Formats: sequence, structure tokens, C-alpha cells
Amino acid sequence: MQTAQPPNPRPLYDIIILGASGFTGKYVVKEALKFLNTPSSPLKTLALAGRSREKLVKTLQWAAHPSSPPNDVSVIIADTTDLPSLSSLCNQTKLLLNCVGPYRIHGEPVVAACASSGCDYLDITGEPEFMEEMEAKYHEKAMETGSLIVSACGFDSIPAEMGVMFNTRQWVAPAVPNHVTAYVSLESDKRIVGNFATYESAVLGVANMDKLQQLRRSRPKKPRPVIPGPRLPNGPTIEYQEKIGLRALKLPSADAVVVRRTLVTLMENPHGLPGINESPEHIGKREAYWSSVKPAHFGVKIASKSLLGIYRILGVGVFIGLLCRFSFGRWLLLKFPSFFSFGWFRKTGPSEDEVRSASFKMWFVGYGFSDSNLASERNSKPDMEIITRVMGPEIGYVTTPISLVQCALIVLSQRENLPKGGVYTPGIVFGPDLQERLQENGISFDVVSKTALPSHAPA
Repeated sequence: MQTAQPPNPRPLYDIIILGASGFTGKYVVKEALKFLNTPSSPLKTLALAGRSREKLVKTLQWAAHPSSPPNDVSVIIADTTDLPSLSSLCNQTKLLLNCVGPYRIHGEPVVAACASSGCDYLDITGEPEFMEEMEAKYHEKAMETGSLIVSACGFDSIPAEMGVMFNTRQWVAPAVPNHVTAYVSLESDKRIVGNFATYESAVLGVANMDKLQQLRRSRPKKPRPVIPGPRLPNGPTIEYQEKIGLRALKLPSADAVVVRRTLVTLMENPHGLPGINESPEHIGKREAYWSSVKPAHFGVKIASKSLLGIYRILGVGVFIGLLCRFSFGRWLLLKFPSFFSFGWFRKTGPSEDEVRSASFKMWFVGYGFSDSNLASERNSKPDMEIITRVMGPEIGYVTTPISLVQCALIVLSQRENLPKGGVYTPGIVFGPDLQERLQENGISFDVVSKTALPSHAPA
């Protein structure tokens, strides 16, 4: 076990990116370089960390192209299996961005090192078991040392968190939301191709679902937010959402888990989490923001314009669900990802052209009541619908780096306005400040429609 070390009062670097030469890591480097030593940016010093100096140097050259690589970006050798190297990283930086997945295999030593040293930590995992286990193991230690540990700072789950909060903020009193469903639509002029590590995380997550349930049973149950009105019944397996012209299928994703954790934390802290030495202006901003966010049931569906696309998604889910139960099945899934995902995932990842051509739309369809008093009536049904939308570029290599780097810049520029330490979800930490930053960097938030419903709403 690592012993706690006093944080370095003058770290060498503002940010160290761990796993910088990986598929996603190199795009995070590319995004971070846009803000290195630019006017008004808090990012003045940067280092890249990983197992191979040669690969890190090549990553820096690729990320800086067509410019020459900056001379003041350092390269550091570190490995998630080498605990002293992780401790050394933490003592050299204010903030560590961890891009090494799958996190259930490689993540805990990095979190442990940060929690022990007091270094702040962000990652881009979408693995619920890892996130909840890290909260259970390291929250108290991180609060003690002043280490702010925030997972899911990429496409999982920034657009979902910020999107559902944007939707619920449109419900102006006396109106209240009851249920918000996010419909995720991935689009491209070329083939949509995902990162193998994302696929591997999904396979291992399904295979270890029983461990997540066991973890949840072992922890004290926290009170759930009070949501006006009865919960809507489950709809059909394959839904046609007429308002947005998409067919959809329920998606077991981290987004719903992360949003639920944020709402539970908000219930315990109705005005959000106070900062270490928060300015009066930020206190007012934080309290105004969180007073406008309302609890709602939340679910996520993967959407497609065609029925064939839905059947393709369903087929991938069936393959993973059946084969994950056996070690040989898991070997097959991970050995032949392109075959079992119908070409959506491959070990080489997407080409740069495939990344540039891809984008996403995330529609948030909210049902609720025009007056909160209606929600308490017997057999009440929603009489109001609000649809909002979040749109942005390719999810894994563009939106994820944008989201992670903007969260990092908030940590660097507003550390005194953020909680001292602890293991949290991104929404509860960055909510008041993040949407504006995302909008300035290519991710849009729009209100599509506000509609009065007839006597009943679709399930």
C-alpha cells in the first residue's frame, strides 16, 4: 500500500497526460496543445507520460503537425504497474489526465496514487463498476488529501449530464419534469468506427455485471431524489420516436448511472458542492444554477433512422450478451471485434478521415407537468413535453478530448471554486461552468420544442 505523501507545493506541470500515445490519448494531446501558453489559458506547462519514449515523441510530433512540436512539453516514462512511477507523476503535476483503459484493469493504481498524494485526477472511463468502486474505496482519502477525482469526463458522460440538466432547466415553475430520455444518434459520411478499448470495456463490463450488483448491495443505500408524478411504464423494445424521426433501442450505458449519482449528490447538497475558497460571484452562480436543475427519471437509447440499423445494434448486443458468459466466448469477442460488431470496432481504430466525417446528435425528450400540483393527482399523466438537443463532432476522438480538456481547464483556472477533494461525477463538479465552454468549442445545446400534450403522453 502506498503511503500518503505531502503534495508538492510547486509542481513542475499544470497537466500530465498519462497514456498520451494511445488511440484516444494522442487526440487529447492534440486538443490540449490548442490551449498551451495561449492568452487567458491557465495551461502553461504540460507533460506526456507513458511506457515508450519513442511513441510519446511521435505522438507529440503528430499532435503538433503542421507546426513543430513545442520544446517545452516534457516526456515522462511511467506505467500503471509501476507504483513508484505513478507516485512520481502525482508529485510533479497539479492535474493528471488518465487515458489508459480499460480502467477496470489499469485504472485503480492511478486513482490510488492521486488520492494518496493530493493530486487532482480526471479520466474518460465509461465503466460503472470502476467508477463506483473508486468512490467506495477512495472518496474519504481524497477528501482528506484534497485530491479531486472525477471520472467520465469524455463522451461518457459529459453530453448526457450537461444535456439532461439543460433540459430540466427549461422547465420553469410551476412546470416540473418527470422523465427525460436521451436518444443518441451517430452520423457519418463514411463508416462509423470505434476504439477497440471502448469495445473491450463494454465486453468486460457485461461479463462482470454481477460484481457491480454485488458492490451496490454491499454499500449503504442513499435516498433517491423525489420526482413529481408516477414513473412512466416501459415502452416497446424497439421504439419509433416520431418527433425526431428515429427508431431507438434501450442502451445499457454509463450515462444513466452517472446522472443518477449526480442527482443523489445534489439531493444531499441542494445548492451544489461549495468550493475550497469560493468567490462570492461563484457562490451566486453555483446556487442559481443548481436551483434551476430539477430531478427526473433518466434513460438512454441508441437511435437510428433505419430499422436495419436498429437490428444491427441489437445483433451486437446479442453477441456480447451471449458470449460474455464464457471465457472462450470473451476470447472470441476480443480476438475478432470487427466480426462481432459488424465492423463498428476494430483494433486499428478509425482513420483520420473517418474521425473528421463523424458527428453525433443527442436528443433529450422530456415529459412532465405544466403545474407541479397536477403531478400529485391520482392517475396523473404528463401534459407537457420539452425536447432539447446536444450536437457535436465525432464522439471518441474529438468530443471526448474537447470535454476532457475543458474540464481540465476549469480545474486549473477555478480550483478555489471547486470542492477540496473527493470522488465525484463531472456534472456536480463542473455543471455551472462547463456548458458555456463546450459551446465555445464546437458542442451545441438547443431547445427544439415545448409542447402541450393531450390527455396522455407516449410511454
